[in-house]
Amino acid sequence: MRSTLSFFLLCFFTSTLLFAQNPSDELDKIIKKVQDYESYDRNDYPLGLYTEEHYKREADFAREQLEELKSFDTEELSEREKVSLKLLRFRLQEDVDFYEYEAYLNPLLSDAGFHVSLPYHVRNLNNYSQVRNYLNKLNAVPEYVDQHLALLRKGLEKSITQPKIIFEGYEATYNDQIVDDPKKSSYFVPFNDLPNTLSDAQKDSVLKAAEKAISENVVPQFKRIKTFFETEYLPNTRTSIGVSEIPNGRDYYQNRLNYYTTLNLTADEVHQIGLDEVARINSEMKEIIEEVGFKGSFEEFITFLRTDPQFYATSEEELLKEARDIAKRIDAQLPAFFKTLPRKPYGVAPVPDAIAPKYTTGRYIGASEESQPGYYWVNTYNLPSRPLYVLPSLTAHEAVPGHHLQIELNKELSDSIPKFRRGMYLSAFGEGWGLYSEFLAEDMGIYTNPYEMFGKLTYEQWRACRLVVDTGMHVKGWSREQAVEFLRSNTALSLHEINTETDRYISWPGQAVSYKIGELKIRELRKKAEEQLGQNFDIRQFHEVILGQGTVTLEIMEELVDQYITEEKEIAATTAVKE
Repeated sequence: MRSTLSFFLLCFFTSTLLFAQNPSDELDKIIKKVQDYESYDRNDYPLGLYTEEHYKREADFAREQLEELKSFDTEELSEREKVSLKLLRFRLQEDVDFYEYEAYLNPLLSDAGFHVSLPYHVRNLNNYSQVRNYLNKLNAVPEYVDQHLALLRKGLEKSITQPKIIFEGYEATYNDQIVDDPKKSSYFVPFNDLPNTLSDAQKDSVLKAAEKAISENVVPQFKRIKTFFETEYLPNTRTSIGVSEIPNGRDYYQNRLNYYTTLNLTADEVHQIGLDEVARINSEMKEIIEEVGFKGSFEEFITFLRTDPQFYATSEEELLKEARDIAKRIDAQLPAFFKTLPRKPYGVAPVPDAIAPKYTTGRYIGASEESQPGYYWVNTYNLPSRPLYVLPSLTAHEAVPGHHLQIELNKELSDSIPKFRRGMYLSAFGEGWGLYSEFLAEDMGIYTNPYEMFGKLTYEQWRACRLVVDTGMHVKGWSREQAVEFLRSNTALSLHEINTETDRYISWPGQAVSYKIGELKIRELRKKAEEQLGQNFDIRQFHEVILGQGTVTLEIMEELVDQYITEEKEIAATTAVKE
């Protein structure tokens, strides 16, 4: 009896141990732990928590999970699980690095930052729940500002700051939010069209609460921000522009290159790739100058593009209508190039006035709620700096087949893909896809004249120049003037764009190189698939492979394409034998 019981217990514990050590189950357990982890109660902080203690907890948790994954056995995992494991490690390592390099002490960019991100919360309100949540966010602004000013003050103490030079014109980011009448605030706009499901009494109550929130908790905080920037931050921030000038800055820049490219490229390698691409694209641009019969130098042609009125809209409405027209023409081409399209639509709208002066040319803004669309924002500020000949490229990049298509498909991945991957964004993949989309728009017939083709090339050249100027300013000692001149002499971007973009690269080390590196990899893999598969190459299937697993590193992307090529060859060989 005792021996039988002992045998039964031995079998039970052995099977339990084997089950517990099953790699798939163990991976699922760790993924669930990561996805469920919250270092604070989000109901207590409607705008999020931004304290040094919070970032330390995030980093400590990430280290613990990385330790568990360090000797993880991958042999029994499926291909999809192996992808999840690699991406989980990548994401967790970024949480650790963000804290170790104290990046949280510098929550500012030339065209973004903690207070500049607040207008993103200004959305149409479709039901009472959204009204309540928005009011809660407005009332949370004082604590949100407290947290960020504390980080910025510590950053000043430790010389981890942005350069003073990028803040020219920055006063618009707070001055425009300081109004006497709360109803004239941009934050009041959503309350002008409250949902009809609210009763008249509820609407009256909401409007009173909105005025109170804006007059007491929003406008006074922008006055605090103004005082902080003008009396504390700007007088004491650094004058050097390269991130290598801050403590541990050179190592930090290499870390940013590794993160944003998802590869192990040195600054010298990135710089040389950029110079090679600039030379290649310049030769193609000169071919178009010859095609249109322009009599003059490259520099004179660029001046012609920057100054001739035929290339510019005369009103904000004209610019937006042109963007919408291009977007709809691309929409009609999508089924020929993609097997799977996103369910969620997108709109075309202007960049909000409060942030437009220092904002980039255009940007995709994803939906924050299920009942809201995504938006392709077009910057209508300073119309003489918004040439129409680059609008097809911009639209393809920011709307479809670029960011809207890729990001929404990522969100709509099946439940078999872990939740953390459905919300993941890596610049090398996302921005690389965006730039590849500009190339793909040529296949779709979206560029209708040589000037728009030149616009495509000048956008591609813009991204190639980024490899040169980003590494130049952050590692090689380039001045801002050198970077501006390099962009001015090699692209047809307006001088306003060149200046705002240069400030962006200074304030966001490494990110700008991700576009070109990612695009080059996708084009390299497409060429490889086309050459090896020949007549069996299917562009729709290729795009399904690139986008089907959602956001991935470039190394994983290459593995997926290689696997696709192998499988297609095997299918072709089997078919040939049968025939």
